Amino acid sequence: MDLVAETPIPSEAVKADPTIGLALGAGGARGFAHIPVLEVFDELGIKPALIAGSSMGAILGAGYAAGMSGRDIRDYTLQLADNRGLVLNRFWGLRPASIRALGGVRLGQFNLPRLLRAFLPPEIPESFADLRLPLTVIATDYYGQCELVRSEGDLYEALSASAAIPALFAPVTIGGRLMIDGGIFNPVPYDHLVGKVDIMIAVDVIGAPEGDGSLVPNRIDSLFGASQLMMQSHIALKMKICQPDIYLRPEVNSYKVLDFFKARQILELCDRLKEPLKRDLSARMEDFVRR
Repeated sequence: MDLVAETPIPSEAVKADPTIGLALGAGGARGFAHIPVLEVFDELGIKPALIAGSSMGAILGAGYAAGMSGRDIRDYTLQLADNRGLVLNRFWGLRPASIRALGGVRLGQFNLPRLLRAFLPPEIPESFADLRLPLTVIATDYYGQCELVRSEGDLYEALSASAAIPALFAPVTIGGRLMIDGGIFNPVPYDHLVGKVDIMIAVDVIGAPEGDGSLVPNRIDSLFGASQLMMQSHIALKMKICQPDIYLRPEVNSYKVLDFFKARQILELCDRLKEPLKRDLSARMEDFVRR
């Protein structure tokens, strides 16, 4: 008698691992809090299927999408943040000629595309097409009163527009339109992950003004503080409509948007997020597979 081997039929179909989307928010130097989150992905051996970022979140997201590890980004960040002299000399050399002649620095005059090219790691390519992971970058159309969403074309142009913080940097022109910081219109752009991934993770580094009411902030601090309140109001409304699966809000209130030389302190503070995030993300992935 001929025996024919039969292919066993599994009792349950094997379900693929879930796709994960990562939204990295705006916040200037507070955005260094995104780095431990990127390291968690590396340590778990997974990659996001899509990254959406505004301002600093877009910049760090671009580094990760370009193939840098979270540790690579941490090392590059600390290399600059721990070398104040090098950064200031490079920054001073980029000031506009008109300011150079006066011997001073005036906020709002720096050319952000030149600044990013001087400070971002060489791993970040010129075009979205050369990234290893899909990336969506958010900027704000100043006169159009809407967001600009870029996921193809000139990457540095999109990053410059997304990070053009009002009062600090000149607006960036794209297609004849004036663009400013993406955080103004969409500070934590997790809505661009909806329907595209199975699990959404959002990281909010907006922060908020701190104090007991006895100190009157200076003009710059009051400007940034008002922006933080506006962004938090925006997020509160969006959360009523749609919420991500994991929403992280690191305790970065004590750091200001320009505290780039405090990168090491911010990283050490936010490293405590890693283990809880690993547990939460692993549990959600396991739950998804079991469904």
